[in-house]
Amino acid sequence: MSKGQLPRWVDFGLLPAINLIAAFLVSGLVVILIGENPLEAVKWLVWGALGYGEGVGFTLFYATNFIFTGLAVAVAFHAGLFNIGGEGQAYVGGLGVALACLAMDQFVPWYVTLPMAIIGGAAFGAGWAFIPAYLQAKRGSHIVITTIMFNFIASSLMVYLLANVLRPTGSMQPSTRGFEEGGQLPLLRHLFPAFDLGQSPVNLALFVALIACVLVWVLIWRTKLGYEIRTFGANPNAAVYAGISPVRITVVTMLISGALAGLMGINEVMGAQARLLLDFTAGYGFVGIAVALMGRGHPIGIILASILFGMLYQGGAELAFEIPTITRDMIVVIQALVILFAGALEHMFRPAVVAFFDRFAGAKAVA
Repeated sequence: MSKGQLPRWVDFGLLPAINLIAAFLVSGLVVILIGENPLEAVKWLVWGALGYGEGVGFTLFYATNFIFTGLAVAVAFHAGLFNIGGEGQAYVGGLGVALACLAMDQFVPWYVTLPMAIIGGAAFGAGWAFIPAYLQAKRGSHIVITTIMFNFIASSLMVYLLANVLRPTGSMQPSTRGFEEGGQLPLLRHLFPAFDLGQSPVNLALFVALIACVLVWVLIWRTKLGYEIRTFGANPNAAVYAGISPVRITVVTMLISGALAGLMGINEVMGAQARLLLDFTAGYGFVGIAVALMGRGHPIGIILASILFGMLYQGGAELAFEIPTITRDMIVVIQALVILFAGALEHMFRPAVVAFFDRFAGAKAVA
C-alpha cells in the first residue's frame, strides 16, 4: 500500500461508518436540544424500521427506490459525470412504465407486461437523459445545470399530461386509471405469506433492483465499456490519448444512468400505486446522490446505503408517531445530516485516517 492510500476495507467500510456515526452524534445533540432522550429516539427509529414485519416491508420498499436512483448516480460518477437529474428521469420513466401497463394490462398477465414495462421505463428515463448528455458532449453545457433544469421540465410535463391527456374522463384526480391485474406487480406478502410483511407495498421490483445491481457490477468492472467509463472518469485526457471518444462515453453513460433511474417507476407505478400519480418520485432521485456517495459507487455499498435510508424513512415515521415532539421536520433534519456527512463532508475525516494508516505502515516497515 503506497503512502496516502487507504486499504479498501477502510475506504469502503470504515470511513462511511465514521461519517454515519458523526451524523447520528450531531442528530443526538439536536434531539437533546428539544428536550428528548436520544437513546429513546434511536430505539423507536430502529424498531419502526426493523422491529416488526410491516416495518421491514416498508424499509425494503423505500430501499428499492434508492437502489435504482443510487445506481443511476453511481454509473455517472464513474465517468466523472454528476447526474442530478435522477428525479426527472425517474418521473418520465414512470410514464413509460404506465403506458406499457395501460396498453397491456387488460389482455395479458403481469409477467408478460413486466418486461415491456421495464423496457418502457428504461427507454423513457434514458431518453430524458439524452439531451443533457448531448449538450454536455457536443456543446460543453454543464451536466449539473442541464439535469437540474430537466427535473423542473419533467415535473411540468407530467402535470400537463396527467391533468389534460391521461386523466380518465369524469375523474377530478390528476392520475391515470388504475391498472388491471395484468399491470400490477405481485406484492411480496402475497407471494411469501410465511413472512409477516403486514400491509407493506414491497413487491417484485425489489428483485429487479437486485438484478440491476449485478448487471451494473458486471458492466463497470467486467466489460470493455466499463473500463472505458472508469478510465474517462479518472483521467479524461489519458482516455482521449488512448482512443476513447469523450462524446460516446458521455452519451452512453448518461443513457445508462437515465435508464436505471427510469426503472424506479417499476416499484412505484406498477408495484405500489397501480397507476401513475403526480409527484410519485417524492425526492427519491435526490436521495440517490447520497446513496451513491455513501456506497462509494459500488453496488454492494449502494444496497447497504439504500437499506440505511429506507430505515430512516420508515423508522422516522414511527419515531414521529411515538415521540410527537420529534416532528417530521426533525426527521428530515436527521436525514439531511446523514446526507451532509456522507456527501459534502465526506473528506472531513479522511486526512486524519490517512495520516494514521501512513504512520502505522511506516512503523510496521521500520519494525
